[in-house]
Amino acid sequence: MVVEAPDYISDLPDECLAVIFQSLSSADRKRSSLVCRRWLMIEGQSRHRLSLNAQGDLLLRVPKLFTRFDSVTKLALKCERRSTSIGDEALEMISLRCRNLTRLKLRSCREITDAGMEAFAKNCRSLKKLSCGSCNFGAKGMNAILNNCASLEELSVKRLRGITDGAAAEPIGPGLAASSLKTICLKELYNGQCFGPLIIGSKNLRTLKLFRCSGDWDKVLRVIPDRVSGLVEIHLERLQVSDAGLTALSTCLSLEILHLVKTPECTNFGLTLVAEQCKLLRKLHIDGWKANHIGDDGLIAVAKHCPNLQELVLIGVNPTKISLETLASNCQNLERLALCGSDTVGDAEISCIAAKCMALKKLCIKSCLVSDEGMKALATGCPNLVKVKVKKCRGVTCDGAEWLRASRGSLAVNLDSGEVELQDANASDGGGGGVQAGLNQMPPVAPSIAGGSRSTARSTSFKARLGLLNGRGIVACTLRRWSSGNGGSQS
Repeated sequence: MVVEAPDYISDLPDECLAVIFQSLSSADRKRSSLVCRRWLMIEGQSRHRLSLNAQGDLLLRVPKLFTRFDSVTKLALKCERRSTSIGDEALEMISLRCRNLTRLKLRSCREITDAGMEAFAKNCRSLKKLSCGSCNFGAKGMNAILNNCASLEELSVKRLRGITDGAAAEPIGPGLAASSLKTICLKELYNGQCFGPLIIGSKNLRTLKLFRCSGDWDKVLRVIPDRVSGLVEIHLERLQVSDAGLTALSTCLSLEILHLVKTPECTNFGLTLVAEQCKLLRKLHIDGWKANHIGDDGLIAVAKHCPNLQELVLIGVNPTKISLETLASNCQNLERLALCGSDTVGDAEISCIAAKCMALKKLCIKSCLVSDEGMKALATGCPNLVKVKVKKCRGVTCDGAEWLRASRGSLAVNLDSGEVELQDANASDGGGGGVQAGLNQMPPVAPSIAGGSRSTARSTSFKARLGLLNGRGIVACTLRRWSSGNGGSQS
């Protein structure tokens, strides 16, 4: 007589199976959902993040999709540039089925208008994060979000094409979201200053990022300190901003992170004012764009007044041994340093860094006048150094990099001279990504899931239990039940 082994999977509670699904990759989740109808239902109802190809035909699939994925809180709708995207009707239909949505990302959804955004905003008032790029709606749609989503914390806008040109552009914000917004990121906007009222009105704003937005931004930056007191992070890239703007930002005493990228009107004077007032500065990135307006004077001011500096990136800046030595001596918490495209950084400067920067962990040198002699200096200096990256420094040879690696076995040395690349496996930095489900790869929705009374009752009970229990407790409880009920041994 053949005794069948116990089917532990069938005895596994729905909520425990859901926790298992949440630890799988997107591809494995989709494959698992094809095992049986029960797994299909549980996988769909436990998925909170969804990414869809937002072409026009998505409209016909919205009812079935969001019957299955009825617990989605994070949604990405992306369309190819040459394709026709979903429009207002589809967006409104989605908003009616996802009223608990907290994050929305729109990419190249050019058929969505102000009317669609207004309908969405009224139905999804719990939205906390909105990211939109290459869309055609304008100020009315954006204001609808700000006026209805009082919990909005992050706003990212790139190439919003529906904003009226010229002085007639409708102001955006501040709205109800002004008290909750913590991060604003604006990219490639012809009328980005329409967001001025929102920036100024967001009294709890902590991060402001402005990339390649036309117009004179000194006017907006002058008003910020009087209205926003808690700014911690500021990114300014390819903007019309001068020392007048930096003078205003110098009164943001909570500032910890500052990026000045290709802002040629910013000079040593403005950087000195920021350094003297913003003594909490931890990260400083400067791309001088070979303008030579920022150099030793500004960097010495940073060294003297910002002892907490941990990360310094200098691109197209020409520091000398004087400023580097002052930085190394005063900023004893400096852990990450990048020197790129400098005409003044050579072996003497690298030797200074090696001798003085005791806390340095990561060093990047690109397009500088450094040779193998500089590599030799690193062999005995910077005792905490774990990674060195050298790129396009013609004086550094493969032999020099190999010698440095052999001298310090635990040091990851990455050399790219333009001809040969030596790469240590330990030098790569890992990154994680969110789980996504593409529309074209999703398994079909089984009609019985949406229709059967037994499935509906089980679905309601399952979701209620899943909201109250956490994964670790469920697993422990199930293992105890198996142990006591079946008398089996645990491995």
